[in-house]
Amino acid sequence: MSGRPLQLGPRERLIVALDEPTGDEALAWVDRLGDAVRFYKIGMELLASGDYFRVLDELARREKKIFVDLKFFDIPATIAGVIKGLSRWPVSYCTLHGWHAGMMEAAATARSGDLRLLAVTVLTSMDGKDLKAMGIDGEPADIVVQRALAAQAAGIDGVIASGQEAGVIRAATGPGFDIVCPGIRPGGPVGDDQKRTVGVAEAFGLGADAIVVGRPIRQAADPRAAAEAIQREIADSLI
Repeated sequence: MSGRPLQLGPRERLIVALDEPTGDEALAWVDRLGDAVRFYKIGMELLASGDYFRVLDELARREKKIFVDLKFFDIPATIAGVIKGLSRWPVSYCTLHGWHAGMMEAAATARSGDLRLLAVTVLTSMDGKDLKAMGIDGEPADIVVQRALAAQAAGIDGVIASGQEAGVIRAATGPGFDIVCPGIRPGGPVGDDQKRTVGVAEAFGLGADAIVVGRPIRQAADPRAAAEAIQREIADSLI
């Protein structure tokens, strides 16, 4: 059984990735973006700084929603302990890999409070050739749907997946299953390490509940204006 649905306001559907090497640099972005952003993802780069929970606490103090993106993957007992502990923090989303039913079931059972679990399906930096090199027989869309259905059956609340697969995931899982899409490129592909990208309107048109954006905002000439432009595009997509 999945947890209580996460109620997202229109301006909470943009999640900005705080991929920074120090806590001070991460919080400087929160200052810079102000009320243009209400939801932040904190991941592995920030974890290595030693400032992870300082930033988490500060985001909570500022009444921002928090997405812990550490892609947990371990034996079921270890994952249960991690998720039980993380449930004590003011976190809305966290990720684990969607590759093992027993691990996902342990996480779903251990979760409490408002924490919602997202299974990583196929990273947006990977394509069919990458899957084949890993010994996985199938195209990304097929593997993503398989893993989304397995996650749903295990009691996981949703998935992380490319917007390219949001439509087939929504058709397979139905409403109430969260689809969060990274690799969003508002102006189209830019030749970076993200291979399966879509634009903002396309992601929501296909069924995404929220999107994760990092470099297109951080590398913009005016990051706050870039965030506001994405917010407007989200609002238009939800009409």
